[in-house]
Amino acid sequence: MCSLKSATAEQPTSRRYPILIDPYKLTDAIRKKRVKVVDVRKAEEYHSGHIPSAVSIPLADVLNADSLETVVDDFANAGIDDNVHVVVYDDTFGALAARVAWTLEYIGHTNVSLLAVTYSTWKSMGLNVERKKAVYKKVKHSLKVNNDILATADYVNSNVAQDGKVLIDSRERLNYLDHHIPKAINIPWKTLSGENGILRSAEELRRILQNRGVSDMQEVITYCGSVGTLSGLAYYALLLAGYRNVRLYAKSLKEWKSLGLPTEVVQDANYWDLSAE
Repeated sequence: MCSLKSATAEQPTSRRYPILIDPYKLTDAIRKKRVKVVDVRKAEEYHSGHIPSAVSIPLADVLNADSLETVVDDFANAGIDDNVHVVVYDDTFGALAARVAWTLEYIGHTNVSLLAVTYSTWKSMGLNVERKKAVYKKVKHSLKVNNDILATADYVNSNVAQDGKVLIDSRERLNYLDHHIPKAINIPWKTLSGENGILRSAEELRRILQNRGVSDMQEVITYCGSVGTLSGLAYYALLLAGYRNVRLYAKSLKEWKSLGLPTEVVQDANYWDLSAE
């Protein structure tokens, strides 16, 4: 099991729990009713079993919402108000959970954590699960859009070549070599993933980023292939490593190409270019 003690010291003071929350710490927080837990898997997966007290808010519902107000309403209907700490989990190496957690932060909810392991790992640890649907009274949640963590296509196109900014492509290496946004460097999501958890330790992540020349003095923008899941995981990896000026290009390469914006290809890649580093 990955230890979270090393990461805790660098967390923003607004978070009541670390960016990654240990399963046992989450169990204690659930017992003390100090958190709301969000399951972002498909509804049928949730109904087949979930972490006790968790509510079902599938990633697809968040992505397909017609407005931010609808997203806010979905969380409010699940009993999530402005003040409660939310812990998000999935069963897909943390990428889906990261995208929903980022969305919560984007609408102004700062107290958000990712479960450090997937649901399958939670079960394999012998921790409790239940099938009963969790239902909570609707509450009020405000909408305070945090544009400081979002990068649009215009923002990326206007800023990526500037000093002090770096663009990270979170896709696998072969996809990056085939085509990517100009000036982007490649740090595949698998490079950031932990052996026993969804992310490596804070120290390991910081070492990887600094070895790639990514300074915590820079503004870092992450993107991936379509909806910001892999890059959402990279977003939280950067925060965990102590980086504070981080944005997610949520619509990623899919939108970039649809707008007819240029991409680059790596020609004659050497052997090391094919690795996950």
